[in-house]
Amino acid sequence: MTFRLSHIIYFTDNMDGMTVFYRDVLGLPVVKDEDGWRELDAGACRIALHAGAKGEPNGHTPKIAFHVDDVVALRESLITQGVPMGKLWVTPEITFCQGADPDGNAFNISSR
Repeated sequence: MTFRLSHIIYFTDNMDGMTVFYRDVLGLPVVKDEDGWRELDAGACRIALHAGAKGEPNGHTPKIAFHVDDVVALRESLITQGVPMGKLWVTPEITFCQGADPDGNAFNISSR
C-alpha cells in the first residue's frame, strides 16, 4: 500500500482569520471551500482548515492525512498490526478514518 501525504489539517475556530493568513498573506490559492472545510494548495500537499476548536480531536494539532487507494483494506491491516484506528467514515465523496501513532498523534487515511 502506498501512502502519499495529501493534507495537513488545522482545526480552527477562526476560519476567516486562518484563511486570510494562508490565502492573502502567504498567497496560497483556495482550491476547495465547503461549509467548515477549506483547502489551500501548498504545492506538495494541501493545507486544510477544519472548523472546530484548536486541538480537536485529540489535543494535538496539526493532523496529517495520507491518500491511500483502499482505505478499508489498509485500516484492517493497520488494526491487525496493533495500530489504534477509529471509525470508518464512508460518504459518496470520501472514505476515511483516523488513527494514532505511538505518541498519540492523529493521522487520517483517506480516499481524498
